[in-house]
Amino acid sequence: MITEVIAKEEINKAKELLYEAHSIAIVTHIGPDGDALGSSLGLYHLLKTIGKETVAVITPNDFPDFLKWMPGAVNIINYEEKSEEADLIINNTDLIVCLDFNTPSRTGKMGDKLIASKAKKLMIDHHLFPSDLAQVVISYPHISSTSELVFRLICRMGHFSDINLQCAECIYTGMMTDTGNFSYNSNQPEIYTIITELLKKGVNKDLIYQNVFNHYSEGRMKLMGYALYKKMKTFPQFHTALITLSGQELYPFNFQSGDAEGLVNLPLSIKGIQFSVMMREDKDKIKISLRSQGEFPCNELAVQLFNGGGHLNASGGESYTSLEEAIRLFEEALPDYFEKHKDKII
Repeated sequence: MITEVIAKEEINKAKELLYEAHSIAIVTHIGPDGDALGSSLGLYHLLKTIGKETVAVITPNDFPDFLKWMPGAVNIINYEEKSEEADLIINNTDLIVCLDFNTPSRTGKMGDKLIASKAKKLMIDHHLFPSDLAQVVISYPHISSTSELVFRLICRMGHFSDINLQCAECIYTGMMTDTGNFSYNSNQPEIYTIITELLKKGVNKDLIYQNVFNHYSEGRMKLMGYALYKKMKTFPQFHTALITLSGQELYPFNFQSGDAEGLVNLPLSIKGIQFSVMMREDKDKIKISLRSQGEFPCNELAVQLFNGGGHLNASGGESYTSLEEAIRLFEEALPDYFEKHKDKII
């Protein structure tokens, strides 16, 4: 038995939208991660199982190779590659389900299309400050993943028995990846109650771990060594580490989408480091990932400096300055930020 986290009124409204819609588009954020895909594909499989024939999953861009094994991933529409097809769906669908993002700007070029679409919209997310994009918003930032929220919604709608193995595998993957294999944001006992129920559906958690975490390229492994040996800077007095990677530095490693996944977590293995930040030069921006341990927050700095946000221990943001300027902003802000939160250092 798990507690009824989602308000009954929200369940009823979401259920009505999903039941009434003849066509449904599921969309998620740019740079889709395990939770974005896990929640999207998990809901996709559930809707197909209960008889919804016209269901599409659209991502703003491509996703990492180590997630392409997921059931249903081959059916995902990549907006960057098939924008005309995606726009046609977004403009004509009955319902758009927005998963794992709180504002349309998080969907890149697809954002304006979502705003303009006359379709009804349902948002399910666990990030702070949800926008008014959707008529129905299920937003619970204290929940570890959007995939967990999707599981809770499915159960509360009375469809637990309709969760097939494919649905369960996707939901489990989302929960696992958004908690770093249950190493942060995962101290709530009900997470493991949900995992137990997913295992009963036939999920092979060991195989999923292998698919996700032991499926990196040789280039990614070499990049990891380079990032730690050449590009990691520590600030012992602030219990902080910073990794920076320019586009030019990524090139020799045949960098692919997802190759930087998890690099920001590595410095947290160093004794005394409680806050880790990684900055990576992308096509038109600097992508910033932040991680922390214990009660030390990383999300406040993401909001303060990088127009981002997220959770206490896992956040992200973006900078449209140069990499050098982003580094300068961070290093200048770090002393005051540490002073503000130094009581939370373990």
